[in-house]
Amino acid sequence: MAKFMGQWGMFFRQFVKHPGMIGSVIPSSQALVDAMLDEVDWDRTRLFVEYGPGVGTFTQGILDRMHPDAQLIAIDLNLDFVAYLEAEISDPRLRVVHGSAADVRRFVSEAGFRQADYILSGIPFSTLPDGVGEAICAETLTALRPGGAFLVYQYSAYVRRLLTPLFAQVVEKTIWLNIPPCRTFRAFREEALAQAA
Repeated sequence: MAKFMGQWGMFFRQFVKHPGMIGSVIPSSQALVDAMLDEVDWDRTRLFVEYGPGVGTFTQGILDRMHPDAQLIAIDLNLDFVAYLEAEISDPRLRVVHGSAADVRRFVSEAGFRQADYILSGIPFSTLPDGVGEAICAETLTALRPGGAFLVYQYSAYVRRLLTPLFAQVVEKTIWLNIPPCRTFRAFREEALAQAA
């Protein structure tokens, strides 16, 4: 309970300081975490990237499901969240980095990978400065392996207009067991075409 209250307090303080960077005043519900992560192919996943991990609501859920040989890169612009995650989660598979999601390819390369299997984001795209959301989505597409997926949870449908021109398929759902109800998007990178025989 003490950990939950500490997590909630940190989240709320950061929301007050940076409301445009954080999509909600309270952390995501367990129902939302499960809805986003239960459809991931964990057996095949070796690199998972998370944008805007905050206090680690999804981060811990990812680590709980992840293969022992897999790695998670958590990218956050907020130094307070970076420090909080580094202090609260001790797992050799987790690499917390301070920076922008627009630099995802550099972080993937620095971790020794070519591409990620999945990238998860709760960044509130509708509040980003002009052009930043488009840049993040374009970099995300390139950072994903063919057949990989960009998993996005949002409180508005704004991000759909950024995803649809880039990704082969976008599947949208609403998770009602969250305050407020949350939209989820699964945007899939097109599979590589089979080589001609």
